[in-house]
Amino acid sequence: MSAKYVHDMTEGNEVSLLVKFSVPMLIGNIFQQFYNLIDSIVVGKFVGANALAAVGATGSISYFFFSLCLGLSIGIGIIISQYFGAKQEARVKRAIANAIYIIAVSGAVMSIVSAVFAHPILQLMGTPSEILDDATRFLKITSGGMIAVAAYNAISAILRALGDSKTPLIFLILSCIVNVVLDLIFVLKFGLGVSGAAYATVISQAMAAICCTTFAVIKNPYFKLKAEHRRVSRAIIMKCIRIGVPIAAQNSMIALSLVALQGVVNSFGEVAVAAYTATSRIEQLIQQPFDSLGAALSTFAGQNTGANKLDRVKKGYHKSIIMIAVLSVIALIAAQIGGRAIMEVFVKDEAVISLGAKAIRITSLMYFPLGMIHITRGLLNGTGDAFYAMVNGLVEVMGRVGFSSILALMPVFGVWSVWITTGLTWVITAIASVVRYRQGKWKEKSLVAN
Repeated sequence: MSAKYVHDMTEGNEVSLLVKFSVPMLIGNIFQQFYNLIDSIVVGKFVGANALAAVGATGSISYFFFSLCLGLSIGIGIIISQYFGAKQEARVKRAIANAIYIIAVSGAVMSIVSAVFAHPILQLMGTPSEILDDATRFLKITSGGMIAVAAYNAISAILRALGDSKTPLIFLILSCIVNVVLDLIFVLKFGLGVSGAAYATVISQAMAAICCTTFAVIKNPYFKLKAEHRRVSRAIIMKCIRIGVPIAAQNSMIALSLVALQGVVNSFGEVAVAAYTATSRIEQLIQQPFDSLGAALSTFAGQNTGANKLDRVKKGYHKSIIMIAVLSVIALIAAQIGGRAIMEVFVKDEAVISLGAKAIRITSLMYFPLGMIHITRGLLNGTGDAFYAMVNGLVEVMGRVGFSSILALMPVFGVWSVWITTGLTWVITAIASVVRYRQGKWKEKSLVAN
């Protein structure tokens, strides 16, 4: 097999491998956040604060609808990384073929369901009437294109499982450029408002999915599938479901907790919604190094679990903790010093800027626990510890729903309860993750032998 589009992480220096793998992912994740950032900046600056709030009000529910496809993609990547680590080439190819079947069905179903139920769910969330129509339009359009997002994420997960984190980056950058251009054309030239931003996002994501898939089929040796590889495999599909569904459930529960928190935000009015939208976008960007390292550790853990090198998995995790500590300090300093300047990138409204700048200073105090969540989740997912995913989701639900319900009722906290809840939820989720790691049950979760 050609080594150009695959990378064996079962040999070599752990830090070097993790950094080399995570840097392209970091760049890719930052560009992926630009889908949301560009929408927010263009809409917030050129349409208005209410339009920005409308786009932001759809974020948690969009994530909820997409969580099934995302979970299955992660599950697929875990299985393929373990087969790859175990040097089981035929199983890798069969898993790739069956992954395509799974994502095609789940992506199509979730596209239809999310588009149909967009308006009633936004109403149920208490979305302010001033932004409800725009939020519904944005969600329906982006939901309709969810199958493209599912396809891109699935192919990316497969390529990363094989050690290739660069190919998805290339096509993501190209699609981001397309997104920026279309945003400016649809919103500024044609005056389509939030609908234009939504169309730009869907078209650019579809382009990324098509180009990445085509390139993989042409260039990656593991995508050279013969008839025997393309047969439906009940065993592989069940493994994908066994790993992917708990991760999807975790993501769904996290999304539901974000929906619940969005409801609390909505109760504080349009200024709070706009500030929360902006700070959420900023936090998503700041945590990308954590997410990238966690994803790198997931592939690293998957391949080494498949190769039965569990001590190597532990070494990778311990060295990742040191990297997370350094990154969290850097992010904390940036948030504390530059919070207001960052907010000014998104909106012109002084009330929104002032509220958001103070909010960022609150959540930045908990960046280290946030980083620990990402790397511990990466390791446990990579080893196939599906039970942890359920626990993680439940803890986040209890944190966001519990803290927000209590703190929002206390006048001393008021609107700040939203961001205090976010930080405290990160803390308790990190603790639960580390406890699960220390229990050591992840060492018995290899999928290769069964």
